Parts: sequence; C-alpha cells; structure tokens
Amino acid sequence: MRIIVDDLSGPKIAHLLTEHLADMRAITPLESKHALDLDGLRTPDITFWSVLDDNTPVACGAIKRLDETHAELKSMRTATTHRGRGIAARLLDHILTESRRMGFTRLSLETGSADFFTPARTLYERAGFTYCEPFADYRPDPHSVFLTRTL
Repeated sequence: MRIIVDDLSGPKIAHLLTEHLADMRAITPLESKHALDLDGLRTPDITFWSVLDDNTPVACGAIKRLDETHAELKSMRTATTHRGRGIAARLLDHILTESRRMGFTRLSLETGSADFFTPARTLYERAGFTYCEPFADYRPDPHSVFLTRTL
C-alpha cells in the first residue's frame, strides 16, 4: 500500500467518497453534516491523500488550511472492506507528518458524537488529540465533537 496526494479525478476515489457521504447522511442530520463532497474538496486550501492498494483507493484523508499555522483534518475514511487493518492509523500518522512539514503547528477536527464514530474518536485520542471547543466557523452542536492537537 502507498499513500499519494490525490487530485480527486478518478472514478474509484469518487466511489469511496460517495460511500462516505452516504454514511454521513444516514447517520447525521443534514444541518450537522460537515463532510465535503468532491467539489468541496477540490479547492486550493485542501490537500487530499489516498491510500492505494493495487491502485485502488482504500482510504483517504485531507487537511484544510485555516490559517498559516492551523489546519483542519477532513474526510478521513477507510473503505468498509479494509477496516481493522491499521490503515487509518497509518494514514493519520502520514497526515500529521505532512502537516508539520507544511508548517502547521495545530491540527483540529470535527467528528460525530454518535456511537458510529467511536472508532474514529478512539483513533484520534490515541494520536494525541484532545477535546476542545468548536473552532473556525463551527458552532456547538449535539451531533458534533471537536478535537485538536499541537504538532
């Protein structure tokens, strides 16, 4: 498996992101859904990575620049068929390393508060993220939790 910066042009990554958005829509009320679609991810302030297994995306994640020192982790997803293999932890470690290399000193994220998101919250906690108040344009929301860490 390898991790690449992805330009989001391929149909396979579009399929993985469609799966991600479908899950988010099924679990989270529309007004509390913060997952970005393909167009939302194709902006200059976002760097997007895919984990490829034989050229097929099996996981993805992105960062969105908030300012010169602070970025937001976005769109972390592992394909259902590849969960439980440590891919998300490997990708998160890669994103943390690349975020530091890019000059960021803080990385924050929003994720869901429902039980479905427990594995994600556990992953972030193990990686040194701690719970925080809403950041950037987020507002308090019972369906969201916010985490941050210094890089």
